[in-house]
Amino acid sequence: MALIKSISGIRGTIGGKPGEGLTPLDVVKFTSAYGYWVKNHTNNPKVVIGRDARISGEMVSKLVAATLQGLGIDVIDLGLSTTPTVELAVPLEKAGGGIILTASHNPIQWNALKLLNDKGEFISDAEGKAILESAEKEDFSFAEVKKLGSYTVKDDYIDKHIEHVLSLPLVDKEAIAARKFKVVIDCVNSTGGIALPKLLRALGVEEIEEMYCTPDGHFPHNPEPLPENLRDIAEKLNRGKYDLGIVVDPDVDRLCFMNEDGSAFGEEYTLVAVADYVLSQTPGNTVSNLSSTRALRDVTEKRGGEYQAAAVGEVNVVNKMKETNAIIGGEGNGGVIYPESHYGRDALVGIGLFLTHLAKFGKSISMLRATYPNYYISKNKIELTPEIDVDKVLEAIKAKYSKQPINDIDGVKIEFDKEWVHLRKSNTEPIIRIYSESASQATAEHLANKIISDIKEVITES
Repeated sequence: MALIKSISGIRGTIGGKPGEGLTPLDVVKFTSAYGYWVKNHTNNPKVVIGRDARISGEMVSKLVAATLQGLGIDVIDLGLSTTPTVELAVPLEKAGGGIILTASHNPIQWNALKLLNDKGEFISDAEGKAILESAEKEDFSFAEVKKLGSYTVKDDYIDKHIEHVLSLPLVDKEAIAARKFKVVIDCVNSTGGIALPKLLRALGVEEIEEMYCTPDGHFPHNPEPLPENLRDIAEKLNRGKYDLGIVVDPDVDRLCFMNEDGSAFGEEYTLVAVADYVLSQTPGNTVSNLSSTRALRDVTEKRGGEYQAAAVGEVNVVNKMKETNAIIGGEGNGGVIYPESHYGRDALVGIGLFLTHLAKFGKSISMLRATYPNYYISKNKIELTPEIDVDKVLEAIKAKYSKQPINDIDGVKIEFDKEWVHLRKSNTEPIIRIYSESASQATAEHLANKIISDIKEVITES
């Protein structure tokens, strides 16, 4: 069993003993701390909740709703929903916050509570720490019987979300409909199975082949949208009947595309392609995290904008986007953040923008992919014994490569012309994660192996 508490929320495997897994007691305790924070930091004791389709979702949702009511908070329950839908609903409902019940791409045994502020954005580091401290101390109190919160179900927000996507100036429904796209989708039997077919029909997609669109939480494969998990949709595309494939994770904030032949467009290139289109229409700046592909920087500078890198984590990317007035940004895991819509990763917005881009491009999706710089990322990790000081190891590597351009806002990122290596420590394990990128897979792996060798040398000498 596992229970991981962080500034962005709490996640864990269902069952086990309190404090060791995500048990009902843990859910109630953490929800209580968050609800108490909402009451003390906003003028509106109202919270929006929504969940993905995983099996434990209904149970966790009932616990969360009842706990919030017990604090005197009014609950707006969107039921089966998506992360970006909840994010949009919070300000529309003039709520003091929101809770998304989803473990994102984690397997079926996991669930989580992700916490939003009154803007529908993820809470800050400081706010998260305060809530964790409150939960630990059980520093909250509940309402008297006549002051309990209300409970209201609103199950039309996915439809509102789709209307919102269609209203965006850069989403061109007519251009998409004119291309008569034939699309196959994989929604991993979660809430994308509700949202994507509705969205694609509204956009005028001619034919939609639905794979795993029953929102029952029985994931047919590992739900992380990586090529090794997408063999079924790749096989269907390989038969040559469809123009492209679209894949989302269980809570529909990550988005990836598949080429017409079943090959991967590349999750890293979801943001690159969408950003290229947005920049072509509205020039400006972009942001992604330090572990994302350099290709975004290339297309941004080609369009006359400036690119900035943020520390890993959606809230860090959003903060950097606000700081630099970025018009598009996100993460290399298929997360598109479009401020014209809202400051959150949104696969539905990403689909609307991408299909418009592809429609106006006028050729195949694989030909569109070929227009972008080709980079390869190698992802590795090195496990350390608990007594090793990870910070000292990273400082030693930083000193060794001090003549190279270095970014140390989140671990250590070392640049070698158009190649880079990013080292960062895990917040929960004695592990250093090592990402490297180059124009060839072999070189990317060589770079990673060189740094791993350097790390082992530092450890041996210390």
